[in-house]
Amino acid sequence: GIRDSSTSRGLGDVYKRQYYSSAGGETEMILPSNPGPIGVFDSGYGGLTILHGLRQMLPQYDYMYLGDNARAPYGSRSFEVVYKFTRQAVLKLFSMGCHLVILGCNTASAKALRSIQQRDIPELDPDRRVLGIIRPTAEVIGTLTKSRHVGILATEGTIKSESYKMEIGKLWPDIQVSGVACPLWAAIVEANEADSPGADYFVKKRIDQLMRMDEDIDTIILGCTHYPLLMSSIVKNIPDGVMVVPQGQYVANSLKDYLKRHPNMEQMVTKGGTCQYLTTESEEKFKESAMIFLHEQVNATHVDLE
Repeated sequence: GIRDSSTSRGLGDVYKRQYYSSAGGETEMILPSNPGPIGVFDSGYGGLTILHGLRQMLPQYDYMYLGDNARAPYGSRSFEVVYKFTRQAVLKLFSMGCHLVILGCNTASAKALRSIQQRDIPELDPDRRVLGIIRPTAEVIGTLTKSRHVGILATEGTIKSESYKMEIGKLWPDIQVSGVACPLWAAIVEANEADSPGADYFVKKRIDQLMRMDEDIDTIILGCTHYPLLMSSIVKNIPDGVMVVPQGQYVANSLKDYLKRHPNMEQMVTKGGTCQYLTTESEEKFKESAMIFLHEQVNATHVDLE
């Protein structure tokens, strides 16, 4: 929609006043209504693999990455806590000018996305959008599996939520889904141990466990954004003929398609080809760890979400 510019009072930036309820009563929140970057949120560093996929396919847009690194990992936290933390992050990105936010985190997509879409967006600003990364993966999986038996490797939170099972079931009711939680995998990646013999041991253990659950699995979804960094070990340990699906390219395809179908949203995204990094952790620590995922130096700015 067209905004009534008469309310801008000559300012370059038209502000849209919004109220949202928080634990401490009504708080006024002012959201900038001029175009801004695409927000990408993750609890840790894994979302950088999603960001990388987006920037490869859609390099023309501006991006703002927010890692809640001080409170990561989210994988084993309760629904309430994941929802609360994710909501704080989404509000931060909205307040910094994003109209579209991608939850580049499977745990947040599994545990918080629906509540934010149904409960918060209508109150905050019905024109803003928050998208997850589970559905784009579920949409494509039916075109990849021949045996119709699919495996999920993910965090405990994502497996327990059964989000993949539900999303795949809605779209491809004939597919059988089995999932195994891999509690240590993300920690191994963040500790920069992905190429160690220790990593091999834990990767093999979980893949064997998954294949014992259903030996007809021909396609495995890496349902955590850290896991592509374990790819060399994963490929070594999967049976012949089993395909591994990392999410980055599918999420990027899905976003490209989304922006094509929603030209109004596409106009609300700035196109300068830049990327900013925000973290709740120390800026130095973020720079160091981001290197593992991006293989390039980046500068980060510290933000608080509480």
